[in-house]
Amino acid sequence: MSRNENARAAALETLVRCRRDASWSGAAIDAAVRKYGLDRRDAALASRLCLGVLQNESLCDYYIGCFCPSKLEPMLRDILRLGVYQLLFMERIPARAAVSETVELCRLKGLSRAAGLTNAVLRRIAKEHDALPEIPGEGTAAYLSIRYSHPQWLCELLAAEKGYSFAEAFLACNNEAPGLCIQVNTLKMTTEQYAGKLEDAGYAFRICEPEGCIKLEKGIASELPGYEEGLFYVQDRAARLAVEIAAPTPGIHMLDACACPGGKSFAAAVRMGNCGSILSCDIHEKKLQVLERGAERLGIDCIQTRAMDARVYNPLLAESFDVVIADVPCSGLGVIAKKPEIRTKDPKSLKGLPEIQFSILENLSRYVKPGGVLLYSTCTILKAENEEPVLRFLDTHTEYRLEAFSANNIQSESGMYTFWPNVDETDGFFAAKLRRISD
Repeated sequence: MSRNENARAAALETLVRCRRDASWSGAAIDAAVRKYGLDRRDAALASRLCLGVLQNESLCDYYIGCFCPSKLEPMLRDILRLGVYQLLFMERIPARAAVSETVELCRLKGLSRAAGLTNAVLRRIAKEHDALPEIPGEGTAAYLSIRYSHPQWLCELLAAEKGYSFAEAFLACNNEAPGLCIQVNTLKMTTEQYAGKLEDAGYAFRICEPEGCIKLEKGIASELPGYEEGLFYVQDRAARLAVEIAAPTPGIHMLDACACPGGKSFAAAVRMGNCGSILSCDIHEKKLQVLERGAERLGIDCIQTRAMDARVYNPLLAESFDVVIADVPCSGLGVIAKKPEIRTKDPKSLKGLPEIQFSILENLSRYVKPGGVLLYSTCTILKAENEEPVLRFLDTHTEYRLEAFSANNIQSESGMYTFWPNVDETDGFFAAKLRRISD
């Protein structure tokens, strides 16, 4: 196979794994890149093709259906989606090349019988590129669902709660390239010093708030300058700001109860000057090994790890911590830009999450010292997983109250804040700051 054929074959293999095995796209594309031995350029092409199709799956299917009403076998549909995505969104790839390479992919995958159909559909879409059929129902949730390839139930909910224009802006953000957000390890180097290293290496970036936050247009973390030396770690700005809201200080005792992969523990340790203690826990012991290696790379030694179910009470931890962070399991609908396959989740599978979240919040509340802080956070934008578990908790726990906060440019009088990518240039995220009232 040619280099381009290898990249497209890797993208196709990833799409098949995501569809058939419900694999996460990030891990699946990494495995395909290794299998096909792709260099950096072809790996980038394969990644963009895969991510782009997953982000625009419903839109691609809509146009395929306009010109091919017959039922298609799953792999052929995946191949056609790759072709349509290139024609609609990748201007640097000539239409002729997009069509011919996609047809060749049919042959490589034993679908030579469908090569003629694939050629005809893609040539038609290429010919009518500037006059494609209109998506029906403009101004409705059904239109948003097709145009931005999100489930209609989510489009309906967002439009009802936030208004149509806001919903459209949020959905559009989810289909943009997410870039890479890192936090400088200021235990070792200033933000300005590390920015100089990025500039010398030719990376496009901008420095953000809070201190140490840098956003890159693109990049692979392990290939950035200073990775092995522990000069930075990967963490979105919203998650970093959640730690700023919790405001751990040097010398305190903190519990990060759902810690993996470790970003909040690292942010807290840096903020604390590596002075004090952080107990970082997760229900999966193997995941803690990743956190431990990260702490070692960063030169952080105030973190200890423990496998623990955050729903199960441990009397040895009662009223032991000045700060407890409860970054609970959630639907992940705030990080669709990074994990586009999340949009295909069955909404029925999400219904049990608020009960789990409430159970974790209620249990962890017993570990906070009087006067201490309990931070509840998620990476979703659904009220059912955000405000509602917090308000339910407060109904029966009069020893806690919401506390207004200000962290850099984020302010909340209510003590709760939802980060939106189209407003805050972050992941979709939620944080609530609860203070345990002193006796």
